[in-house]
Amino acid sequence: MIKLLGLPQDNNSSYMTGPALGPARIREAFVCDSANMWTESGFDLGDKTLWQDLGDVDLGEKAGSSAFAAIHDAVLTTLKDGHQLLCLGGDHSVAFPVIAAHAEHYGDLNVLHIDAHPDLYDEMQSNPFSHASPFARLMESGRIKRLVQVGIRTLNGHQREQAERFGVEIHEMRDLSGVSEIAFEGPVYLSFDLDALDPAFAPGVSHYEPGGLSTRAVLNIVHSFKGQLVGADVVELNPHRDPADITAMVAAKITKELMGRLLTDAHAVSAAIR
Repeated sequence: MIKLLGLPQDNNSSYMTGPALGPARIREAFVCDSANMWTESGFDLGDKTLWQDLGDVDLGEKAGSSAFAAIHDAVLTTLKDGHQLLCLGGDHSVAFPVIAAHAEHYGDLNVLHIDAHPDLYDEMQSNPFSHASPFARLMESGRIKRLVQVGIRTLNGHQREQAERFGVEIHEMRDLSGVSEIAFEGPVYLSFDLDALDPAFAPGVSHYEPGGLSTRAVLNIVHSFKGQLVGADVVELNPHRDPADITAMVAAKITKELMGRLLTDAHAVSAAIR
């Protein structure tokens, strides 16, 4: 069964707060009567035997290592209970403890990261656990088999050096010719930052980066990359900047399609074992 888990943290944001409100808004959009509960791959998410909402991790006033420990432990406990997990952020810093827990559970974990930013800074504003740094921390751990990034359009000199240092495979927006060829051996975790989308599709984010992906382009990646999806997150919705909940509805749509992909891949594995 897929478990939905909210991570309402934004105290690692570098520009403005607001993403801590994201999980609640995505949930509201997820069940909004303006859309239905079916995925494009044919799963009826109105069937509550397919998934369960675990609510939010209680972060209270936690920050830094104490917040990350709470997130890590909640994720690892859920995985050990035999469930798949889809997390709703929150700023992108939450990806560090979430993916670290997945890497502990699965081993040889691949990460597909869709974002405008590579989030490879050694530190941002003197914070090594900034939302601009989770993938630097993950790659330093040595637990990630491959990191493939799509949609990047903000590389600077430092992050190019970091990407080379860690062997990151980057598909920049200026050349997406290889995206249809993305394939993995072994389990895959997908981390999706809403600012990967062009602001025309997702204005409700803290950082506007023009020249991004369309919603359909992201869905095509979710549906078509080769590999077994075992977990995912959708992060960086900022309701303070989201007119008429446009971005929340986009986030909900992508969440549904990620659930559909998780279910498809889980069924394929079960069939192969039988």
